[in-house]
Amino acid sequence: MEETSEAGSHALIGELCRRAVELIGADGARGTGVRRVRLQVGDSSVELEWPETVAVGAPAAALPLAAPLGEVAPEADDLHHVCAPTVGTFYRAPEPGAPPFVGVGDTVEKGQQVGIVEAMKLMNPIEADRPGQVVELLVPDGTPVEYGQSLLAIAPLDAP
Repeated sequence: MEETSEAGSHALIGELCRRAVELIGADGARGTGVRRVRLQVGDSSVELEWPETVAVGAPAAALPLAAPLGEVAPEADDLHHVCAPTVGTFYRAPEPGAPPFVGVGDTVEKGQQVGIVEAMKLMNPIEADRPGQVVELLVPDGTPVEYGQSLLAIAPLDAP
């Protein structure tokens, strides 16, 4: 049997996570309530578990939005979510004690780094994939995240 490279393992784990999300979404539609998924490739494994109170497949519009004081949060349809590209630990700053990459109210450009997801001792930069204003930080610093999980919400900039 041929050994899988580290990059190949990361890609395989990512694909398995995507498939798990699809299966969980299908399960949520049937209402059978999958709460735990374990993925394993060689010596690497990922285990995800949700509390019973989490409604898999719940519409995003039902989730509350946070906005800075004195501002009205944009409609949910206008927001773009920057998501985790892999399972790992989300960090808002480049190192402990350093200022965070972005905060609520900050304007970001496409390609600007907004966080880091650490996966297997690799630091994966998280970049904004469109310009806008950060309206909500959805994940606290140092929190484990899953593939595709929303990390922060960006509202589009008003056209001049």
